[in-house]
Amino acid sequence: MGCRAGRSGARLGKSMTGKLMIAGRAALQRKSLTAIVAVAFGLVAVAALAAGTQVFDPKTRKWVDYDRTKARKYYAAHNEVPEAFRPQMVKFRTAEVPGTIIIDGNQHFLYLVQPGQRAMRYGIGVGREGFGWAGIVRVGRMAEWPTWTPPAEMIARDPNAVKHAGGMPGGPDNPLGARALYLYERDQDTIYRIHGTPEPWTIGLDVSSGCIRMRNDDITDLASRVKVGAKVIVLMQGAALYKGV
Repeated sequence: MGCRAGRSGARLGKSMTGKLMIAGRAALQRKSLTAIVAVAFGLVAVAALAAGTQVFDPKTRKWVDYDRTKARKYYAAHNEVPEAFRPQMVKFRTAEVPGTIIIDGNQHFLYLVQPGQRAMRYGIGVGREGFGWAGIVRVGRMAEWPTWTPPAEMIARDPNAVKHAGGMPGGPDNPLGARALYLYERDQDTIYRIHGTPEPWTIGLDVSSGCIRMRNDDITDLASRVKVGAKVIVLMQGAALYKGV
């Protein structure tokens, strides 16, 4: 909600065709990516398998499916997302400079690269089936409590968006949440955002129309650490890691 990607991906300019790609969801690809990420980053708390997100239950010491129903129940019981999706500093090997954002849609993590081969890791919600994408873009601008204006294609498929055709003012119920980082390719708005959400329980799920959503506290923290112009690498959901990451 709040992004402009169509069912087959965003309508992008020619200059972006080679950089932004619609992601496939083959089971073998997803399992392969999980293995690569586990080796590269030492992640053991979350796995993105063909069946969807799974989280590790420390009580039963088993991996369990994490879907919309379980996410709602967990948040209702704890007023919090699972620990794996809460901000934390982690070891992170990359050739990218500090300040770079790297998004791993399969694992539902956003990494803000820090000095010393470390990164601040946040949990995210990503594009649902048919709305995944990948590319190398940049933060073109940022906004506090941004206005949300649903695009024509969203209005066409979502009658609830019609009443906001003229723009929904920023606020706690706004789909873009407390902050929005607008992603650009050169000087062109890609129509994708990294933004907050009034639905924090959706973190860790494939739920959006292509944008990257975060808890309001997390996007506020991220925005305070990031500069306009920062490089953003979005790894392809269901495929392979980018070379050099």
